[in-house]
Amino acid sequence: MQLLAAIVASYLIGSIPFGYLIARLYGTDIRQHGSGNIGATNVWRTLGPIPGLLALLGDAAKGALAVYLGRKTGLQFADLMAGLAAMVGHAWPVYLRFKGGKIIATGTGVMLMLSPQITLWAVLVFALVVATSRFVSLGSVCAAISVPVLFRLYGYNWPYLLFALTIAAIAVYKHIPNLRRIAAGQEFKVGSRKK
Repeated sequence: MQLLAAIVASYLIGSIPFGYLIARLYGTDIRQHGSGNIGATNVWRTLGPIPGLLALLGDAAKGALAVYLGRKTGLQFADLMAGLAAMVGHAWPVYLRFKGGKIIATGTGVMLMLSPQITLWAVLVFALVVATSRFVSLGSVCAAISVPVLFRLYGYNWPYLLFALTIAAIAVYKHIPNLRRIAAGQEFKVGSRKK
């Protein structure tokens, strides 16, 4: 029961749409602007760095809180399941009819709790890809894909690898529209002016 309660609570926490709520404070429905996504990147592009940073911190915090709740149960791998539940909540939030974000910020909060070292490497992958391609979405996908590779390199056991492969798959799936826009030459680049 403890594990189930932690997973349900983590999903509901993950479902809190910080980007949407912060944009509402600015009188904006973020779903009607930019990419239409409720995540921190779209909030940043649409409303500026302060709202974007607040959305980023809120989304990361809910991921970190979920891992904490999982650990409080004292059960093995409950932190992984709770962290995954928070990311699923962010991607498919019950409060917004299951139309949510792309798990990168929430996943960062989860990963910081699980392994700061692997998180640092993933952030470096993200930064390198964005610096060379100017696509935040491509950097996000590459960072997500790097996580299972890094878990393997650091010798984590199979539950961690399964967890990492699952979140990488979700991240890639949620970014399919971005990848299609990149292929079509229509994706927003860092430093480009808003159209």
